[in-house]
Amino acid sequence: MAAVARPRWGQDGQCEWDGKLGIFPFTDAVAAKRTSKNRVKGTIETKPIKSVNQIATRAMLINYLIPAIKEKWPPHEGERVIYIIQDNAKAHILQNDQEWQQHYKQDGFTLILTQQPANSPDCNILDLGFFRSIQSLMHKKMPKTVEDLSGVVTEAYNELHAKTLSNVWMSLQYVGNEILKHKGDNDYQLPHNKKKILEDEGNLPE
Repeated sequence: MAAVARPRWGQDGQCEWDGKLGIFPFTDAVAAKRTSKNRVKGTIETKPIKSVNQIATRAMLINYLIPAIKEKWPPHEGERVIYIIQDNAKAHILQNDQEWQQHYKQDGFTLILTQQPANSPDCNILDLGFFRSIQSLMHKKMPKTVEDLSGVVTEAYNELHAKTLSNVWMSLQYVGNEILKHKGDNDYQLPHNKKKILEDEGNLPE
């Protein structure tokens, strides 16, 4: 589970917050049941969980994402009502989930679960470019085990520059503009917005 927000930049162009809330693997630490050529019986190994279902995603949201938001959210931001936008996978819980309702308000934060529009993959900030950028960094390291894979994905997430994430958020804004122009339809062509040229000219919009 990966979570990002829009990076915040100061008037001097310096990054005040990189927008990265965390990336959390759906894995368990499991003792090896038998000895092999690679490890002895009882060695703790990292294994993917058997099923990423609503029980697993609920636990991840409550035990990992909420604490990460409370720890990392910029203190100078105003009202702390935060929308957590998910895709429409069946494993995701909704705002009216009974257990989530016991946790969504904490320490001045109000956390609202909402879904992206159906059949609109361009509305997913992670799929729109962020995961692709992480993947390109990850493949340079060639992990061989689940534990190695989990480690290099986390490293790639941490290494990704805030400017890359900002550009992905700007792409999402362009997607929203096109959806509005087409009266809510997803039958549009995403324009080439030439963000790098605009940035070099000092004309990149906020």
